[in-house]
Amino acid sequence: MNKMLYNQTIMDRSRLIDIEDRGYQFGDGVYEVIGVYDGDFFLLDDHLRRLKRSAEAIQMMLPCPIDTLKDNLKQLVTMNQLKEGVVYLQISRGVAERWHQYPSNVSPVLVAYTKVEETMKEEAKNGAKAIITEDIRWLRCDIKTLNLLPNVMAKQKAVENNAVEAILHREGIITEASASNVFIVKDNCVMTHPANHFILNGITRMKILELCYETGIPVRECAFTIDDLRMADEVFISATKLDIVPIVFVNDHKIGTGDPGEITREIINCFAAAIQDLSER
Repeated sequence: MNKMLYNQTIMDRSRLIDIEDRGYQFGDGVYEVIGVYDGDFFLLDDHLRRLKRSAEAIQMMLPCPIDTLKDNLKQLVTMNQLKEGVVYLQISRGVAERWHQYPSNVSPVLVAYTKVEETMKEEAKNGAKAIITEDIRWLRCDIKTLNLLPNVMAKQKAVENNAVEAILHREGIITEASASNVFIVKDNCVMTHPANHFILNGITRMKILELCYETGIPVRECAFTIDDLRMADEVFISATKLDIVPIVFVNDHKIGTGDPGEITREIINCFAAAIQDLSER
């Protein structure tokens, strides 16, 4: 049985969740999902910076310094001998009597565990289908909180339509997807929604933008519409451990030629090289 990290202590899964944990009752907390490739974290510092930012945005203290948390997460991966997968890390505000306002004198509760998980290799190679649905989430999507029911509902709709993802829109403007960021390619230029309060600034998203700048692929962070998405030459999504998946059908509409495009392929190869560089250090 895998070990899990609970408030900086390695414990097994028999640990119980208090009924008055605010994460359980209010979704009052933040989380991260961090990719592990060949036993090493990928972009760990970026994930922890975002975790700290999310906690500050909801006025919540972290249970320990970032460096301590980083060391403990590495210990967790080593103890569980994780080679390929993710670490799920969650911090709630803590246990307190059930009142809506923030309690005083409460200690945050941290839980982390490892999970074996491989990338979507077949979909990355051949492309996949997505659907479009309305973005009904709140207006602080830039905070990675535990409040994910609208995302869950959108993902369920995708599954029921034999799709890998649900692409979200607000009044016709594409924001992101239920659990990933969305990119389109038009006339060799990569476009994705700006990193404002309407989307989560994905760690993989940021790496893709960095790779585009490094390789000279034109890129724009700008709003685009459902029609822009449908008329795009290429579409792809990105997320931690999902990596990059070309979208070749949206609903029943074929994107471009119906096959993963050249720009998407180039970005996939650059991303794979960045992961390979990590394992060779």
